[in-house]
Amino acid sequence: MRLLWADAPACRATRTTDGSETRMRLPAFLRTLLTATAAGALLVTVAVSLPTAGATPPSPAGPPTGPPAGGPPVASCESLLALDLPDTTVDSAVEDPGDATTPPSCRVQLTVTHPPAGDAVTVWVHLPRDSWNGRFQAMGGGGFSGGSPDSLLEPLQAGYATAATDAGHVGPTADFALDPDGTLNWQRIRDFGHVGVHDMTVTAKAVIEAYYGRGPAYSYWNGCSTGGRQGLMEAQRYPDDYDGVLAGAPVINFPQMQTGQIWGQVVMLDRQNPVPPCKFEAALAAVVSACDLVGDGVADGVIGDPLGCDFDLTTLIGQQTPCGEITAADVEVMQRIGEGPRTAEGEFLWYGLPPGAPFAGLNDTVEVDGRWEGSPFVFDLWWISLFLEQDPSWDWRTLTPEAFEAYFAQAVEMYSDVLGADDPDLSAFRDQGGKALLWHGAADFGVPVQGTIDYYERVRDLMGRGQTQDFLRLFVAPGVGHCGGGAGLQPTGQFEALVEWVEHGRAPQTLQSQRVDDAGTVTATRPICQYPEVARWTGRGDPDDGSTYRCRKGTRLEVPAR
Repeated sequence: MRLLWADAPACRATRTTDGSETRMRLPAFLRTLLTATAAGALLVTVAVSLPTAGATPPSPAGPPTGPPAGGPPVASCESLLALDLPDTTVDSAVEDPGDATTPPSCRVQLTVTHPPAGDAVTVWVHLPRDSWNGRFQAMGGGGFSGGSPDSLLEPLQAGYATAATDAGHVGPTADFALDPDGTLNWQRIRDFGHVGVHDMTVTAKAVIEAYYGRGPAYSYWNGCSTGGRQGLMEAQRYPDDYDGVLAGAPVINFPQMQTGQIWGQVVMLDRQNPVPPCKFEAALAAVVSACDLVGDGVADGVIGDPLGCDFDLTTLIGQQTPCGEITAADVEVMQRIGEGPRTAEGEFLWYGLPPGAPFAGLNDTVEVDGRWEGSPFVFDLWWISLFLEQDPSWDWRTLTPEAFEAYFAQAVEMYSDVLGADDPDLSAFRDQGGKALLWHGAADFGVPVQGTIDYYERVRDLMGRGQTQDFLRLFVAPGVGHCGGGAGLQPTGQFEALVEWVEHGRAPQTLQSQRVDDAGTVTATRPICQYPEVARWTGRGDPDDGSTYRCRKGTRLEVPAR
């Protein structure tokens, strides 16, 4: 829907060298399920009418092929308690005996501080005792969570020395931003933005060297959502930290994205028209049906090339749904959600919902006493009330388009330098031999895929289109939601592809995706092509067989020159 779901340029800030009552209830989709993905991000599974296609997130570890071998430790786990690192305390170093699926390991917890700020960055490092593969894999977080030790199990099982950090605060909420007196705690915000992950990286490498007698031969970052942003922060600000970065659904333009997420609620509030969920579901079904063959040439309930989907939402006016007739006012709301945040003059602020992505999640409404009303995503309420208003009692129902525009400008001005990961200059990362693999679900309702494409195009413009392929590649997965899920076949093997690229120079031409049934049987496969190419069925053979597809030219995002 190029006309009605506008693909427009992103705003970008210049980066410097320094760095009544509000109801905070969880929206329905977040109450449905919040779980940690294998990549350490928060995977939000949405209860909408879309079927899933084996929505198991890919393994974050992936056993590498060939050398280097790691070797046994040269120090005891307990001896790491005496490790002396700047502004760092070793809180514990405990031998874990392992079990039938998990190898014995040394599990270390440390705290890093930045005097006199009074902050505390927790770092978890898990070290396989007998099966180290000589590599280091760090795991990212999700939402407002810097990360969790729970994400370290699979890398450990695959033989990696592995680490994660809370990035300076406990839990998934955003209240770390404010001190008790209501002022912003900039050290904790910086810790969350990028400092905490760098602290974890430096600390983990020191622990690895102390335990094994040598550092890792290769270091990898693995994250999705916030974890993807963290990985790009590392490549941009600390280019020597990692040899390879896997960044899924990265929140590259954090201030724009986080503020822009509440746009649909602003529109419905301003128009006094909270659209019931079943009307949104009917619209999504119509879009997918109309554009099902676009890109892949297969009627499978997935839009193979969403940027090439051209559907007129006004054709839905008068359609009957279980919650009433779709009106012109309803369609106007849907159009504005699709085109994305705009100023009062109609100027672009940020990207909107991509065609084929569900309206549910950010544009939820609930029925209360026979009336429909908006139910914003709780992360967006935290963002505006704590980071922008600095008032936990802020009432979102006071939002107007004018206030939203002011919040958007404030967010970009205040937080781009500390939370944004949109610097296209990756020359230092490239020059030290780094490789970055980006992937993004085309049906991501929370972090629009257009933002990642926008960044990729800007890197290519700055660093050369052909040359960029040597160190940065982007893969867009049709029908896949935020870090997984959705109607599309699920990406698999991304991390293994990154390892092959870093260690053997075999750059990925495609990624793989698959559908898995409840019994764990793979029922369909398909390649994921490099943007802007899309996988198209040849018309011969079984469309569930990935070998019957070829990568063909897809629709490019129009990104005007900066």
